[in-house]
Amino acid sequence: MSPQDVVRHAVKSKSASIAYTYTEPTIFFEYAYDTAVAAKAAGIKNVFVTNGYTTTEALEAISPYLDAANVDLKGFSDRAYRKVTGASLEGVLECLRDYRRLGIWLEITTLVIPGHNDSEDELRRIASFISGELGAEVPWHISAFYPTYKMQDRPPTPLATLHLARDVGRQSGLHYVYLGNVNDPEAGDTICPGCGQTVIRRQRLHFTETAISGQCCKYCRHEIAGVGLGL
Repeated sequence: MSPQDVVRHAVKSKSASIAYTYTEPTIFFEYAYDTAVAAKAAGIKNVFVTNGYTTTEALEAISPYLDAANVDLKGFSDRAYRKVTGASLEGVLECLRDYRRLGIWLEITTLVIPGHNDSEDELRRIASFISGELGAEVPWHISAFYPTYKMQDRPPTPLATLHLARDVGRQSGLHYVYLGNVNDPEAGDTICPGCGQTVIRRQRLHFTETAISGQCCKYCRHEIAGVGLGL
């Protein structure tokens, strides 16, 4: 399918955005770039779902057409990063800093794996990095791990660990902390940083209730950070 065909399908289905995902988008960068340029011209937003191991030059090239990204931050130990992924932690941190410098909306996802990156100290270092260097408004998605494929020697992530991580994120000053891969009340809800009211209720991937008008909380008029939230 050509980039133009992708955009035509997106327009026909009235899609608001195109997400480049399930294969690392920098692997097919030229194709993603051509598609993003065509999508931007058609008024469609572009989103990378990525491991965050992209060079500054590549990110700068696509940044005029890239609206948002969800980046995996798999831990905060270089040794563990190299063991599991073969890449360096610092390369990912530099990429995350580039996303913020270039003004691309950024969200972080951490898959919490028992015995790998689930200690309170490591979770706190991740949260502190996001809050201190990327911004308190950057959402942190904390996902539950389930044993599969090449990592079947670890148990599923306990719900208590996810709750601990969420508490750590909020204590570190993050405004938007979410739990993923788990059925848990309020796991995906958005809380207003201004008044503490729930402004978006979610059930998995669906909105079930919203209290946002023109990007602001209906209760206190505090601006809710995000892209395309004019509900």
